[in-house]
Amino acid sequence: MQYYGWRRVVRDTTARRGIARRIGTALYIAGPVLMVGAFVSGRAGAPFWLQQVLAWPGYLWMAVSIYLTLALVAGEFVRPVLRRVLERRAATPEPEPTVAAATVEPEPEPVLIGADAKPPTVPERATTEPAAPEPCTEPADPSRRLFVSRVVAGAAAAAALGTVGYGAHNVLSGPRVKNVTVPLAKLPRSAHGFRIAVVSDIHLGPILGRAHTQRIVDTINSTQPDLIAVVGDLVDGSVENLGPAAEPLAQLRARHGSYFVTGNHEYFSGAEQWVDHVRELGLRPLENARVEIGGFDLAGVNDIAGENFDQGPDYDLALGDRDRARASVLLAHQPVMIHDAVRHGVDLQLSGHTHGGQFWPGNIIADLANPTLAGLERYGDTQLYVTRGAGAWGPPVRVGAPSDITVVTLASRQA
Repeated sequence: MQYYGWRRVVRDTTARRGIARRIGTALYIAGPVLMVGAFVSGRAGAPFWLQQVLAWPGYLWMAVSIYLTLALVAGEFVRPVLRRVLERRAATPEPEPTVAAATVEPEPEPVLIGADAKPPTVPERATTEPAAPEPCTEPADPSRRLFVSRVVAGAAAAAALGTVGYGAHNVLSGPRVKNVTVPLAKLPRSAHGFRIAVVSDIHLGPILGRAHTQRIVDTINSTQPDLIAVVGDLVDGSVENLGPAAEPLAQLRARHGSYFVTGNHEYFSGAEQWVDHVRELGLRPLENARVEIGGFDLAGVNDIAGENFDQGPDYDLALGDRDRARASVLLAHQPVMIHDAVRHGVDLQLSGHTHGGQFWPGNIIADLANPTLAGLERYGDTQLYVTRGAGAWGPPVRVGAPSDITVVTLASRQA
């Protein structure tokens, strides 16, 4: 992909030994190196300052490369059309301008009578010929092939940069509030209208830090929910590096408290330390556990990624001995866990993980890998709601998948 981009954007549009080609080539060497460095540095345990230095240019280069490649591929269909149009224009001869000869009629000569009379002379015609064109001294225009390459490359670069800029603005401006009403058959009238603020995939890391957390906390508190559910993928890094970025979570306010379950990224970042830390911040971790809240049961299970650390989901522990006559809400990070929820008679599962695809065409891949990409769907007697999440992983870019914090209002059919 990187070679294709270099060939179309740099090689095909610049002189072989020109300064523009050297700069473009250097950029196409540095960009992929920074991109790989951004991915590897976090997993390799590099100093956090180095992760931050590499993250912005590396991840943005990744996003720009993806959209630039897509735009250039589309340009392959435009390229022959442009060349054909230019060839037709060049082959059409332009009519040469003609200058009519200027005729000067002499005044008639007087007629002489007598011996000295002479025959009248034949009048002569004076003509003015058009001046010969001066030789052109301006340099010749670039070839059609070079012109087409520059037009296509310029348009593709503008489209890629504009798209990534728009997507970055969507992330950095913070999530919007989305409201969803979910009717539950077993929910008693006393719990009708219970509001759960669901937030997932905050992804604190080298790019998204304390200011990002504060925006999310302020947005959640503004909705005045009855309960707050943080459904995994809170962080991409250690407590040592990201503990200060997570501190605003201590400001979360809800009548029935705030709850947390792990996502797959917690297990890349030290899940046990993060569970302890969020507890210190005032959130209650639900590690394969359940609590009774008003007219329903709230349960939470560990993420599937915990199986690699002997900390996987345990539905029997979380749901096995409950009264199935009561309504139940399950917090589970990944939508694929819905099938176990159905087997255990859960009424509503709240999940995240997908980011709604985060940016097109990633939504196509995410949709194939998950039973529900985003929104509310029913599986038998169990409903599944998937939030798009409040942050971003990798490139801080969202295109076609806006971030959200969802306020789920439970509705009783008895009300």
